[in-house]
Amino acid sequence: QVQLVESGGGLVQAGGSLRLSCAGSGRTFSRYAMGWFRQAPGKDREFVASITWSGALTYYADSVKGRFTISRDNAKNTVSLQMNSLKPEDTAVYYCAGDVRGSATAGVSAYDYWGQGTQVTVSS
Repeated sequence: QVQLVESGGGLVQAGGSLRLSCAGSGRTFSRYAMGWFRQAPGKDREFVASITWSGALTYYADSVKGRFTISRDNAKNTVSLQMNSLKPEDTAVYYCAGDVRGSATAGVSAYDYWGQGTQVTVSS
């Protein structure tokens, strides 16, 4: 069992930056692929970025490519999302998720563990 807790959300102006963190509990955290997803009001949850267990491979949604960077520190059981050049359309609740099969896929259903989410609001 893994518990995930996100932090770092907040209110920022367009063009600004935020860094989200996700702290995981449990000895098996380092074996999981991890992903970040987001959900805006009235919309489906969507993929943002993912990273394999070793950190060797990362994947991004086209909408955030070049602006967001996902990373992880297995020694600290954390995964982070650095968000730069934020836009109002990035406003959403951001969730981290763990994939026990390690695929780091973009599919919501592939992830087994989810955090409670952290709100990111980007003002224009």
